[in-house]
Formats: sequence, C-alpha cells, structure tokens
Amino acid sequence: MDTNNSTAVLDPGTGSNPNATHPFKLKRIHHVQFLVGNAKQAAFYYRKAFGFSQVAYSGLETGNRDFASYLLEQGKARFLITTPLRPASAEAEHVGRHGDGVFDLAFEVDDAVQAYNAALARGARPAIEPHSIGSELPPGSPGTVCRAAIHTYGDTLHSFISYHGFQGVFLPGFVEAPLPTEAVGILRIDHAVGNVELGAMDEWAAWYSNVLGFKRFISFDDKDISTEYSALMSVVMSDDSYSIKFPINEPAAGRKKSQIDEYLDAYEGPGVQHIALLTNDIIHTVTALQANGVEFLRVPDAYYQLLPERVGTIDETMARIQQLGILVDRDEDGYLLQIFSKPVEDRPTLFYEIIQRKGSKGFGKGNFRALFEAIEREQARRGNL
Repeated sequence: MDTNNSTAVLDPGTGSNPNATHPFKLKRIHHVQFLVGNAKQAAFYYRKAFGFSQVAYSGLETGNRDFASYLLEQGKARFLITTPLRPASAEAEHVGRHGDGVFDLAFEVDDAVQAYNAALARGARPAIEPHSIGSELPPGSPGTVCRAAIHTYGDTLHSFISYHGFQGVFLPGFVEAPLPTEAVGILRIDHAVGNVELGAMDEWAAWYSNVLGFKRFISFDDKDISTEYSALMSVVMSDDSYSIKFPINEPAAGRKKSQIDEYLDAYEGPGVQHIALLTNDIIHTVTALQANGVEFLRVPDAYYQLLPERVGTIDETMARIQQLGILVDRDEDGYLLQIFSKPVEDRPTLFYEIIQRKGSKGFGKGNFRALFEAIEREQARRGNL
C-alpha cells in the first residue's frame, strides 16, 4: 500500500480521526463499474442470470471510440459493464492482469471538485482530475456532469460524480437502450467487500476513516472467522448513514491457503471480492436466481438441524430455507438471511451475496464457520486449498 494514502492518525478507540472534518457528503453508491473482456456478453449474463435490465449504452454507434459500456439497473443497484476498445490502454491492461472484475465503486456527491480536493487534502492519491464528462465546459457548468476519481486498494477507484442540471440518460455520451428483464427482487447494494494483503487491513480502515470520513462499524478477527485450515480478519467501514458499507478482509495465518490468499493470487492483487445485494424476499430472489442458472455454495444438512435452536423462530419455512441452501443468523437487533454464489468468473475471484435483513445490522457472524468450510470445499476442488 502507498503510505501516502494514510497520513492522518486513526483514533483506535473510535475508528475515526478526531481532528478531521469532512466538508462533503457521499449521497449514495452511484454505480459499480466492471471492466470486462466482452461487455456485450457480460451484460447479457447479468440480464439473464441476475435479472438486471439494460437502460443505456455508449459505444461505437454513439461516437465513443474508446469503450463499449452497458448500464444495467435493478431497484437502486446500477452496474456499468465496460470493455475497452483500444488494446493499448490502462483499462485493457487492467482486464489482462485481473480478468473481469470491479474497477470503480462510484459515489454521487453534491460537488465532485470539492470532494476530490478534500480527499486529496486528507491523503488520497489522485486518479482522474475533475472534468465535465464529454464536454469542454469547466466542471460544474450548467447542463454538465462532473467526474473525478481517487485510488483505493489495488487498482480499484472511487469516482466522485456530481450533476449540474444534466437532463440526459445516466451520463453524457450515453443513449437510451432499454432491454427490460424480469427482475428477481434486488433492491440495492447492501455492501461491497474488498480483499487486501496481509497487514494492510488496518491501514485501509484508517484510510477510509481519514479520507472519506467512514467509521469503524464492526470488526472480526481470526477467532471469529476461522476453520481447521484457514482464517481471515475483517473490519467493516461505514459512512454516517450506514447505507454505504465496505468490509475489508485480510488473510490470517492458517494451516492452508485461505480464500483471501486464493483471491489475491487469482486477481493478482487486492480488489473487490464480493458484492452483497439486498432483497426483501430472499425466498423469491434465490428461487429465481437458481432457476436462471446462478450457482450457490451449499453447507451440510447438519447446519439446519442446529438452526432452530441457534436462531429461534423465524417467519420463513425452515424446510424451504434448507432446500434453497439459505443461511440464517440472529443478533440483538433481529435476524438476517443470506446466501453466497460461487465465483461468477473463470478465475476464483468475484462472487455475490444475496441478503435479507429482518432487523439485523450484522454480517452473519454465526454462519462464518459453515460458510468458510463450504468455500474451502470449493477451493479443494480447484486444487487451491
């Protein structure tokens, strides 16, 4: 990690820098951008498998000679699937090195210039200077959209995007290209998880606190997340509203290779490990996803024999929960239901979590051992445990 990214002092008691003030507010995750080898095919996959609808397009037919991009939406979740059209570009090098994966976790803000400058003042490393997208007008001019970006872990970016009276579809350079798909019930992005190298987790937690004003929401150590063979540690960073949550994982010492080590090897560095998609009816959503061909991890049936005693009464039918392979956990605020897909790429990198929250603000701590044993079984099948 670039030590210039972490210049302020993190208060270990609060997980925040007590001397920092943050003049900008992150309004929401604007979109998640993927860089892929073939955006047309990847967009088709997310429409047919995950129930996203295509909304907009930018490419050769719109005068874009550099990229082909498809905007997909479901609920408030937006995926931007992009293929670089020029082989001699940083984006093409990104795909060549990492395979298909998340490139940008983009934020909407009131003023991208202000957000960018404030982030740099707090130690962020610049990636893209503020500019009006597709226009020679100064950033912030009427009818424009301003974008700037900073580096986070690995080759991942955080863009800041602000609208200044722009009335078009999504961003300048895009045209409407609707291809509606039957949705599966995804409401929004619940959280996005990053994997970093051994020893880098606390540095990046400090970075999110100092640069973006996030707070340490919850932490897990190797006693919480371990099996007979492997372990990891995790810290969850959140904005003030708790609507933007970024867990950060690092490997811990174990007898064999952890899932984090496998990811770092396959992705050739830190990156986004999985995206959790929120639903208000996980039975419906998972039933539809499985019918669409999405493959999920399975835990042993013994998990469900102990479940009623561990989580108590739930609204859902236990037999249906077991049939679908859904996991359940309870904390002091309520319970949650979750399930994890197998990797959706040929490299064992990116996967998805489907989550429904019934009061719980947690991340399924009671499911960690069963889940990670299931992941290890898949690692062993790949010869990577």
